[in-house]
Parts: sequence; C-alpha cells; structure tokens
Amino acid sequence: MIKNYVDINTKLDKVNDECGVFGFYKNDDDLDAVAITQDALFGLQHRGQESAGITVNKGGDFYTVKELGMVSEVFTPKALQKLPNGDISVGHVRYTASESLDRASNQPLVLRYTEGSIAIASNGAITNFVEIRKELEHGGAIFQSNSNAELMAYVIATERCTAQNLEDAVLASMDKLKGAYSTVICAPSRLIGFRDMHGFRPLCIGKIKNSYVLSSESCVIDSAGGEFVRDVEPGEMVVIDDEGFHSYKSKVKAEKPSFCLFEYVYVARPDSVVNGVSVHKARFNAGELLYREYPIDADMVCGVPDSGIIAAEGYASASGIPFGMGFVKNKYLGRTVGTGKDKKKRLMQTRLTALKSNVSGKRVVIIDDSIVRGETSRHIVRLMREAGAKEVHMLISSPPFVCPCYFGIDIHDKENLIANKMSVDEICREIGADSLGYLSVDSVHKIASGANIGLCDACFTGSYNAEIPKEMFVDKYAQKLTDTKNKLK
Repeated sequence: MIKNYVDINTKLDKVNDECGVFGFYKNDDDLDAVAITQDALFGLQHRGQESAGITVNKGGDFYTVKELGMVSEVFTPKALQKLPNGDISVGHVRYTASESLDRASNQPLVLRYTEGSIAIASNGAITNFVEIRKELEHGGAIFQSNSNAELMAYVIATERCTAQNLEDAVLASMDKLKGAYSTVICAPSRLIGFRDMHGFRPLCIGKIKNSYVLSSESCVIDSAGGEFVRDVEPGEMVVIDDEGFHSYKSKVKAEKPSFCLFEYVYVARPDSVVNGVSVHKARFNAGELLYREYPIDADMVCGVPDSGIIAAEGYASASGIPFGMGFVKNKYLGRTVGTGKDKKKRLMQTRLTALKSNVSGKRVVIIDDSIVRGETSRHIVRLMREAGAKEVHMLISSPPFVCPCYFGIDIHDKENLIANKMSVDEICREIGADSLGYLSVDSVHKIASGANIGLCDACFTGSYNAEIPKEMFVDKYAQKLTDTKNKLK
C-alpha cells in the first residue's frame, strides 16, 4: 500500500502535464514486454508522478498492475510477479489537476464489453467531455471515475456495437471526441494508437528489433536501443498486428493542426525529438532568443533545474557571459515533506538550494521556463539574494500565461495566473528581482523552427485553434465531500 502521495496543497507553483502513454507489440522477438514497458514508464515519469500502471495481454487474457505512486513504488518485485511476459502491453503514468487522487482513474483501464476486452491509456483532455458523458449517462452508462480514458472507452464500446470491427469503432469515436488525446489501446490481437485531429499532444512510433512501440516521447525508444520511425500524424490511427503496421485517417480534419508549444519549453524530455524538432535544441534556441530581447550586463548566467538550464546555456552562448550552476536540486526528495500547514513552504525550501560559492558578489541572470502564480519565482530570487548575489535578473523562456489551457496542461484557473493581475514591472517587484523579462510570442514560435506541424500558443495569446469546453465538468459527489470537510473545519 502506498500511503504517501502529493497533496493538492503541496504542489509546487509549476505547470504540469497530464500523462504519459506507452504501447508495445512483440513480433517474434525474445523481448520481455513487462520489462520494456516498465523501463519506458521510468523514462516518461516526468509526465506524471501520481500513479502508474501496466496491462499485459497474454493469449487474450489481460493482467494489470496499477496504483497511486511513482513507477519505482508501484512496480515492486512482488507486484511484477502478477504480470506475465505477454505479447502486447500498454503503460501509463498519470498527473491529475484534480484534488481527488482516486484509484478508479488509474490507467490503463480495462474494459470488457460485448466484443471482448480492451485496455486503454490516454494523455490529453476531451473538451466535449460533459456533453458526451451526459448522453451516455442518459443511456444508462455508470461511470466509476472522471477520467477521459473511461469516457473514451465507453464511446468506443458504443460504436463497436454497430461497427464491423474495432478499428472502425475507434475511427468513428475520433470523429465524436473533441479536444486533445494521444491514446494507446491493447486489444486481444493488436496494438492501436491514435491522435486527435489537431495533434496537441505527442505520440510517436518506434521499433525494437522486429517489434513495434508507441510512446508519448522518442527518448524511451532510444533508451531501449530501438529505432524512431515517425510521429503519429494528427487525426491518424495506427494498428499493429501479426500482419505488420497499418495506418488509417479520421474523416474529420482540423483546419489548423497545432502542437502544444509548452512541450518544447518545459514538458518533454530534452533528449526527445517531437515533430521533427529536438527538444534540447528548442530550449537552447529559447535562451539565444532571450539574449536578443534582453541583453543584460552580468557576471553569470544560471538556469532553474531542470528545464531552465538548457535555455541558460543558450543565453550564455549568445551573450558570452559565463554559464554556471546557481542552484542545486534535491533529486531524492519524496513527494511529501512531513505534515502540517507549512508543507508546501518546506517542500520549496528543501527541493532547491542556492550555490553560494558560485553566486556570492555576482550579478546573476536566472532563467526559468515559466511563472504561474509567482510563489516559486519569489522563492528563487530570495534564495539567490540570501546566497549573496549582487544583482538578480529573472528571464523566462516563454511568454506570460494569461489564459487557461483546455488541451492537457493544468492551467485551468485564469484567476490564479499572476500575469492576469499584474504588469511585468509589477510582477518584477512582487518576486523581488532587479529586472524581469519574458520571451515574446513571436520568438517562442521560432524555438521550434522546422516543426512539421503548426503550434498552439493559446495559453499565451487566448487564440484557440480548437473548440473549447462549453461547460466544465463538476463532480457533484466530490463537491459534497469537500463542502462537508469545510463545514467540519
């Protein structure tokens, strides 16, 4: 039993993605499906730290291990004994913006319906979630969770009742599901992967020997000694079976496919290549572009671990100012720090420390990927001043967040975004820096120059390329529990 997991009140003032997915189809190889999937989830751990799961298909029988916690906590030697070395597997790591870390939402979800069984794992956010759920509930559907994956599974199962096969059912479902989704399905005899018509979230194809994999990011294909094949295209469904690899396209096409820019800024691992662009190169480019917009006379450039470091190297390269380590990150800190009302404050204090010997008496440029509410930035500037820095200049490798994201990043509440309340100068004073600068919208598009897809900047501009939700889902049961707890306080 995993007892300790992050409390909503202790989440750091950062943006988080909502999941990582992986699928494996063994094709006459001496490969261990469980080991490969577990290793892949370790590689995707940055995309979700709150639950992990693996489903294995062996001879048409499905075996699943999933639980709240990190990959290393969930897949203990005892737990792994429950998973046979099958032919098809899917894995998932989850991040949730919900206050309730319910086990029912842990993925993969295994669904048994009239035509057999499927296991589904998804990353993204369905924007017509409320409308579809109401329609299904009125038809008698009973939901065990609030997850997008369960909703998608219901839609696919419903379509399968009239479709000739599972592939047709998935394609029909893609025409109905709006928003962002990169999804893998383990079926009795095949592995299926599909991506929404806009291509908001990543999903790629790889090969390990003769076997195929589907993954949120290419880095796990490289670490497994495999070969990157290509990205799944927006609106595409790929099917892998004993006859090989098949591709199908959804009937509905987006006028303007658009990939999330913040994947390049922060979410994706730097050793991944997404839409033909190296994530490491994109972040380095961001640092170079920051120098063009904010040339600062300083003694040292440093980055906030981890995603700010590469942008800081780019700034140092463009400016000629020496790059140095300004902070040390505690990589072995758990997801909780003690108990009590000051947990979040102690979590920030324990996670990051300033390197006094490097920064004392210097004019320092700090580069971070974003500012959400401003709490973390204020803490970072304070750490640098307490370490003896003479000047502290903060630069951000993305534009200010001014609008919610409805497509898989947890920027949900516009009121909590500091850039909606204050000007750049006011934010600078609020966090205590000598100067503050954000990368412009024009420049942030340039960091991923060469991408084979358009880019979504809605959280920076409010210009959405896809339909946003008409109403947000409210879990009435969870709301009642919250109201009861508040009354008891």
